[in-house]
Amino acid sequence: MSTNLIQPHGGALTNLLVDSVTAEELKTTSRDLPSVTLQPRHLCDLELLLNGGFSPLAGFMGQADYERVCAEMRLANGTLWPMPITLDVDEQTAAAAQEAGRIALRDVEGVMLAMLTVSDAWQPDTTAEAQAVFGSTNPHHPGVGHLLHNTESVYLGGTLQGIQLPVHHDFVDLRLTPAQLRAAFAAQGWSRVVAFQTRNPMHRAHVELTQRAAKEADANLLIHPVVGMTKPGDVDHYTRGRVYQHVIARYPSNTAIVAMLPLAMRMGGPREAVWHAIIRKNHGVSHFIVGRDHAGPGADAAGNPFYGPYDAQEMLADFTEELGVAMVPFKMMVYVPDTNSYHPVDEVSETTTTLSISGTELRDRLASGEDIPEWFSYPEVVAELRRTHPQRSKQGFTVFFTGLSGSGKSTIAQALLAKLLEQQPRPVTLLDGDVVRTNLSSELGFSKEHRDINITRIGYVASEITKHGGIAICAPIAPYAEPRRKNREAISGYGGYVLVHVSTPLEVCEQRDRKGLYAKARAGIIKEFTGISDPYEEPTDADVVLPTVDQTPGEAAQTIIDYLVAQGYLQ
Repeated sequence: MSTNLIQPHGGALTNLLVDSVTAEELKTTSRDLPSVTLQPRHLCDLELLLNGGFSPLAGFMGQADYERVCAEMRLANGTLWPMPITLDVDEQTAAAAQEAGRIALRDVEGVMLAMLTVSDAWQPDTTAEAQAVFGSTNPHHPGVGHLLHNTESVYLGGTLQGIQLPVHHDFVDLRLTPAQLRAAFAAQGWSRVVAFQTRNPMHRAHVELTQRAAKEADANLLIHPVVGMTKPGDVDHYTRGRVYQHVIARYPSNTAIVAMLPLAMRMGGPREAVWHAIIRKNHGVSHFIVGRDHAGPGADAAGNPFYGPYDAQEMLADFTEELGVAMVPFKMMVYVPDTNSYHPVDEVSETTTTLSISGTELRDRLASGEDIPEWFSYPEVVAELRRTHPQRSKQGFTVFFTGLSGSGKSTIAQALLAKLLEQQPRPVTLLDGDVVRTNLSSELGFSKEHRDINITRIGYVASEITKHGGIAICAPIAPYAEPRRKNREAISGYGGYVLVHVSTPLEVCEQRDRKGLYAKARAGIIKEFTGISDPYEEPTDADVVLPTVDQTPGEAAQTIIDYLVAQGYLQ
């Protein structure tokens, strides 16, 4: 491998943190300026902007940089940079920021982290951005989905003055900035360092892969996991952090270290691989491991992969000389039982017996309580995963009903509540639509915005119940698909989620209407009534569909119980 690419400990770092005197002045000035509370992705981006991880960027991108990055993977001055780094805000905040010329950036507790001097404000075409950056407009892609559904309408660009980095109370010793990592490498005399990117727990195959990569590159090893935003459904970073601490002890002394990277991944495949290499160069590495489908989100709903298995390797190879970071390509590792060892799959003959366990199979084994063999992972790693990902019969879960008013949701939910309390010991909480409206959302009306807020609140409470091993039964109307999707995504990270569509026809719901609500809606007395003057978006992703015209509430509840048993949530 060519050594003229190596630039020990990277190039110049951009440090956007101001001195303490200037910081106090900025805090005082901010009292008369607009401010914005940063979302999790913004916080990750800000931290890497301020500490130099995103060098040479000096702030959130202006329009000229943004447009050329989307089109050509370069900043306006020609510097290679493949991913837009933008601050999206609503129109009201954007107008206030433009008028003031500056805006304070704060965390969720109101702590001021930085001041942005605004140079640009524009409304992006997020669909065009998705196609340019991700090669897709399919919202099943996490990066595309965020752009289309979770991005505000205006981008603000400008330079940053950092007051402090976001505060982390976990794994403090592992959260090393680029400057700190470079200093650590220098102190140990490491001039060649190969970095390993991961957003998953590490197992034996990963240890074998990284040791081979370090040997091939004649380098020491940096395990550099992402602990910012990753793909929905990934193992939480707290569990992974404990796993990495166990795994690093498996390497020979003074050959490898682990540090955490607060990056918000976009799952952008080839472009993201180039971005990751730039970030790792800023952290002082000389080599970067790129495996199969690096930073890819997998396949779409039809099973078609978003990216080819080695697209990321090919793109990064095109820029290796310009970057000054050598790519170490690696293919999937498989276990060969005859030799009790791991080998790259392309080095094993077709007649050799091999074993492997996919991520899906591992999740299934954890969910069912099935054995995880020691050839695959270390006992201490498996113990950590089982502690935070118990088998389904011990997990919390949410049953989320949706259906028209009068469809029978509340009655079926009451029947399900009784059956669950009778049959198993976990605590069960019923979040009925009317009860939630009275006790949790009494100030809300029935506009689309307020309906979405109501469903989000129900989802949050359900996620907390699920996270702590309980069972949540939610029975709102939940007429819109997007809030339901967000709830599924949020709750599934903590346990089970079952969407139940009570598919009672509108005419039957009207016949059952004891409160006369439909008649009032038909007469125009009640505005924004679901099914009459406001739409109901029937779910296409329901796990259980109940045609209640032909079922009693008890029978419908038993259908749900049967599904929960089949999925392993009940025994």
